[in-house]
Amino acid sequence: MQVNNPQPQIGFSENLNETLQLLQAVYADCTDVIFHEFFIGERTKAVLIYIDGLTHIEEVDQHVLAPLQQDFPQEHTLPNIRKKIAVSSIKDVQSVDDVIAEISGGNPVLFMEGENRGLSLGLSKFEKRSIEEPTAESVLRGPREGFIETLRSNTALLRRKVRSPNLKIKSLNLGTYSGTAVAIAYIEGIAAPELVEEVMSRLRRIENDGLLASAYIEEFIEDNPASPFPQVLSTERPDVASAYLLEGHVVIIADGTPSVLIAPVTFFSLLQSPEDYYERYVVGSAIRWLRYLFFAISLLGPSLYVAVLSFHQEMIPTTLLLTVAQSREQVPFPALVEAVLMESMFEALREAGARLPKQIGSAVSIVGALVIGQAAIAAGIVSAPMVMVVAITGIASFMAPRFTVGIAIRLLRFPMMFLAGFLGFLGLILGIIVILNHLLTLRSFGVPYLSPLAPMKSRELKDVLLRVPRWMANTRPHLTGEWNSYRQAPGQRPRPPKGNNGG
Repeated sequence: MQVNNPQPQIGFSENLNETLQLLQAVYADCTDVIFHEFFIGERTKAVLIYIDGLTHIEEVDQHVLAPLQQDFPQEHTLPNIRKKIAVSSIKDVQSVDDVIAEISGGNPVLFMEGENRGLSLGLSKFEKRSIEEPTAESVLRGPREGFIETLRSNTALLRRKVRSPNLKIKSLNLGTYSGTAVAIAYIEGIAAPELVEEVMSRLRRIENDGLLASAYIEEFIEDNPASPFPQVLSTERPDVASAYLLEGHVVIIADGTPSVLIAPVTFFSLLQSPEDYYERYVVGSAIRWLRYLFFAISLLGPSLYVAVLSFHQEMIPTTLLLTVAQSREQVPFPALVEAVLMESMFEALREAGARLPKQIGSAVSIVGALVIGQAAIAAGIVSAPMVMVVAITGIASFMAPRFTVGIAIRLLRFPMMFLAGFLGFLGLILGIIVILNHLLTLRSFGVPYLSPLAPMKSRELKDVLLRVPRWMANTRPHLTGEWNSYRQAPGQRPRPPKGNNGG
């Protein structure tokens, strides 16, 4: 159910003074709300209501007040007033709710004596930052533009990428007090109608006093809120959002936040980077496999080291075992305690670096890791191999292209270490089974989280295990319901011209 403004649906009187008193009571103690009273043609009293800072004052003076304050012979009615105002977007407002929505959106509202309704004038003006590349999703060869905090700027960025009228954008307001404008975008004929309706249904069910960012919405619409894994994808890149639109996904855009949400999402989508599609397919596939490998290392690296060192020393070559044993001679803690201490310190340093100013954040985290690691080895608190394992694990975790899935793995790393420290390989395998079982039962808007690997869809594996050439990507992934399966004509592989012998 959509949450409406708490003000009741109250109409207006033809007496302007009564209307003015009603709205002044609504906006009592709001010094930024301006009630500008004037006369239309020097004989009809009128008032213009707007919020200082949200309305384009120069345009109001030039296109509204200046022509209305001149005398004109026509009868002073709203239809005639519309003709005098040189503003392209004008609509009627007939209730307090309408006035609040328009004024809060930056549009001034005009009331005049003898009329029980007003006119909303599309003259909003918001301060916004320039469009620039998202720092968290930078690429070498792709576009250098990212979403910003203004809803209409973000929908315009999508329109620049997908210029078809089949790109549909539906809007609604969420939040009792915030009244946050939210839009969903999808391509008609590609996105399944059932998916679009499900997204709209989950959004309408939200009843909250304020939704200030897309992250707020994410927690209300995901399938399993107890899961550490994200079930919608968050991105600041219009090219990424457009690519998912062309595959039948739905994009959720919230005013006031530069991140849009994409639903549904699969586990493998979270491990794909925009760079995969801007490099040659051989390079993209190789980097993707490297990312998969280091993703496994970031989850299992410390646990594997603890299990081997605590229970399965026979797996280590003798020479290496002697070196490790020598480095651990002065360490008073078992491998599990050592790993937990170092991982906790590494996570603390990473958080400290993220919270500090950019100029010193990276320097503090790097220098802190080096100094603390070296000092811990010299003091005999941890061994050098453990510092190396933690460092490799930290580097591996940075390879996750999505912060949301990276932080989930950072969280799961600790229970995996405890299982390995108490049960060895048995605990490690048990932890892997629990995680896989959770992933197999997880859904994102009804789509299996491990799709297309489980359940197996062999035709869609060409963008999971490998990044196939574009001339082979003839079909779209099948998400839910009916779908437009073919995205390009077959047989587009480039061929050298006949008679070219390479000479």
